[in-house]
Amino acid sequence: MAAIAAEQDNAVRPGVIRELYERMSPCRLCPRNCGTERAKGLTGYCGIGVRARVSSFGPHFGEESVLVGRGGSGTIFFAGCNLGCVFCQNYEISQLRQGSDADVEELAEMMLALAGQGCSNVNLVTLTHMVGPIVAAIDAARRRGMRLPIVYNSGGYDSVETLRLLEGWVDIYMPDMKYGRGGAAELSDAADYAEINRAAVKEMHRQVGDLEVADGLARRGLLIRHLVLPRRQAGSFAVLDFLADEVSARTAVNVMDQYRPCHRACEYPKIARRPTQDEVREVIDCARDKGLRIID
Repeated sequence: MAAIAAEQDNAVRPGVIRELYERMSPCRLCPRNCGTERAKGLTGYCGIGVRARVSSFGPHFGEESVLVGRGGSGTIFFAGCNLGCVFCQNYEISQLRQGSDADVEELAEMMLALAGQGCSNVNLVTLTHMVGPIVAAIDAARRRGMRLPIVYNSGGYDSVETLRLLEGWVDIYMPDMKYGRGGAAELSDAADYAEINRAAVKEMHRQVGDLEVADGLARRGLLIRHLVLPRRQAGSFAVLDFLADEVSARTAVNVMDQYRPCHRACEYPKIARRPTQDEVREVIDCARDKGLRIID
């Protein structure tokens, strides 16, 4: 536990941060509850130990317009993932875990560097399995003057118990809603994805509410990403029904059309091609009919 204790010493709010670290070993951070003793050098499903592994960081101009602004979204891409999506476009990072380990102070320096470069926010990509050191780094960066909004950018397979500990630390939640029904067990190795995902999204919305945008930039709130898969394999209509009926009729959602067969997708005939324009359009039209806010 020495490595964990040393990193916690940097925090001025040790209660929540200590609890997040304790949930890392035995690991209960994500819904898999794998119980891996990460403090003993072991790794579980995500393949990452007690230190965050960073693939890259810097201004990103390809995110949603409400995140980019003039200076770009300040992204930090974390290696490892608690999902096993066969169509992952970043599988070298998520499943091959390419990157370099970073301690809390190094993560804080990255956040400060992004602020210094004029980024609009700190966008933490695929962070579910590393929220302990990440929150400690947010705390350290804030104590040194960093005031950018924090974006929680996840695959949407998040534990409500862990999310509750993040209240007050996250300004913008931006989870995927990958599946409204079916598909998840075969395509993402998570049979309970839809149930877990819906509970997580409700908790995120409870914390931050609908997306708030000022001067063209998101400041706080929930922004959902939904990737349209071919042959309706994502259960898109069920996702939109849930958002409109059980979260908020004004939920902001980015209906994404950029799916292409990557990684092992061509082994699965139902997703071995790109979605057609009609398949994407029917999802966008449904979202508009329900009054949801379309974000590009």
